[in-house]
Amino acid sequence: MSSTLMIDGPNPTTERAQAIADAGGLENALENGVLPSPVTMSLAEALVLGLLKQGVRKYLAIFGHGSTEIGEVLRVFEAAGLTRTFQFRNEVAMAHAATALSWIYGEIPAVVTSIGPGALQAMAGSLVASSNGVGVYHLYGDETTHGEGYNMQQVPKPSQGAFGMIAGLLNRSYTLHTPEALREALRQGIATVHHPAKPGPFTMMMPINTQPQPVTLSLDALPVPAPLPPLAPADDHPFEDALALIRGASRIAIKAGGGARNYADQVRGLAERIGATVVLSPGSTGVLPDAHAQNMHVGGSKGSISGNYAMAEAELLIVIGSRAVCQSDCSGIGYPKVRDVINVNLDVDDVRHYNRTLALQGDIGAVLDRLNALIDGRPIDIDARKQAWLADCAAKKAEWHAFKQERFAVLPPIDEVWQRRVLTQPQAIKTAADFAKSVGALKLFDAGDVQANGFQIVEDDTPFETVTEAGASYMGFAASALMAGAIADTPRPAIAFTGDGSFLMNPQILVDAVAHGLKATIVIFDNRRMAAISALQTAQYGADFRTNDAVAVDYVRLGSAISGVLALNGGDTSDSLRAALDQAHAHDGLSVIHVPVYAGADPLGDMGAHGQWNVGNWVADMQIAYRDTTI
Repeated sequence: MSSTLMIDGPNPTTERAQAIADAGGLENALENGVLPSPVTMSLAEALVLGLLKQGVRKYLAIFGHGSTEIGEVLRVFEAAGLTRTFQFRNEVAMAHAATALSWIYGEIPAVVTSIGPGALQAMAGSLVASSNGVGVYHLYGDETTHGEGYNMQQVPKPSQGAFGMIAGLLNRSYTLHTPEALREALRQGIATVHHPAKPGPFTMMMPINTQPQPVTLSLDALPVPAPLPPLAPADDHPFEDALALIRGASRIAIKAGGGARNYADQVRGLAERIGATVVLSPGSTGVLPDAHAQNMHVGGSKGSISGNYAMAEAELLIVIGSRAVCQSDCSGIGYPKVRDVINVNLDVDDVRHYNRTLALQGDIGAVLDRLNALIDGRPIDIDARKQAWLADCAAKKAEWHAFKQERFAVLPPIDEVWQRRVLTQPQAIKTAADFAKSVGALKLFDAGDVQANGFQIVEDDTPFETVTEAGASYMGFAASALMAGAIADTPRPAIAFTGDGSFLMNPQILVDAVAHGLKATIVIFDNRRMAAISALQTAQYGADFRTNDAVAVDYVRLGSAISGVLALNGGDTSDSLRAALDQAHAHDGLSVIHVPVYAGADPLGDMGAHGQWNVGNWVADMQIAYRDTTI
């Protein structure tokens, strides 16, 4: 082994970083001529400067032998106050935190890993960003470009750039095969991370040998995101056609997907102008206030009584910002009576997803503003037919409300595992969700039974009161995503709603939270099983199989083993859970609350499913139904 080399004399990277800091930032340094142009530096430093020029200041990192060079650059830049690097203990959890930082707080970070398994884990975690349309950079160490022999942890086969090919299948990626490739890599990164319709993760593969190689470039030439004006159809004909369809229909349902969250006022305005009901997706709660008369709540495979009724009975569907994921539209058969579709989306594929579609492609806000203005000029008569539709849907909403209240008020059954009465999942989630609302805390929902019950229960009045990772349904997301609150410039109080199985996917949050000073709460709803799959197996085949075990975990002791974590028992009643939530909220750090919850055959112990889904032994019937659909 060679000894560590000590470099004497001035360090050009240190001098440049300090000059940028003294100038008040990179743009000022470039404008004032503080930095020479062109300038020679390592590719790793040029990459960090190129991302800094785009506003990327925060790095989430697990360094290894494949990323020591960029790690050294980040050390120097952090010492100068230009960037911050946050160390993590698991690449999947780190990818989740980075996604949440961009998704919730609007700060685009970069994830840094070594070559091999770490990169592959972060790549798996990037599925959340890809599925939910969230821009984030992923920087992975990679094998050298000279092919001098296998590099440790590369894909062990004689194939060029195997990890880059894997990354390119999942997301858009670029290999920095030569230092001079940086400019194009950054240009493609901007096109992906800042995409106006579907942003996503962009992966840069960083070969071990090209990171330290010198490159001479003009920093002025490194690209920055150009602002894109909102687009809408250029002429009035599509809007006139939409108005004609709206005027001629009596039963109109608006499906507001995740893309509608930033345009809640326009969506509400359209619904009120035309007498339409609004059906939400799992990720778009709050687009209409919960109590709004035209809010039918979530519709889809899980859905709600009212949301699924509106989908099943509508004759005109107006899709706004939805990609029609299977759970959201009942695997394509959720609208059996719809004759026509008006689709408002910027993405070309999504706007034309359904047959018989009038596509209003463009920025959702710009399109809805024009449509609403046209209706204001020629108002829609909310006639007796439309009023009857609203009344029918209101009756179903009242039925859904009564259904929920029955489950919140039920005497909990005796659970087979806990051998006593414990809270049902709906009761426990309702208690925690109400508490979160009372203190203004963001609710982060994990995958599984907690998520499925959660989006039926939450009563949001504005978007982003709840973030539920329904795109990839990635177990372990919620607790990991809390870490964004320790990194964001202006964090929000937050509570992660997670099942016992999801929590154990990424429990290193217990250590990372203390290391980075996170103040947040994790509520573990423990039914000692994968209840969502158990219920699905029982519904389809009459028995569950290998979705639970007899291993008891003391989560209070587990949390208490980490210095700085407050671990609490949530008890078996709503009052005891509220008391624990109060205590956790007052704690200046991470709190973990363990809540035993019921799992079993009693239908009052669950919110139930109110739609269809193309899985298991339901597939044949679903595909026959899909064959017969007209949209």
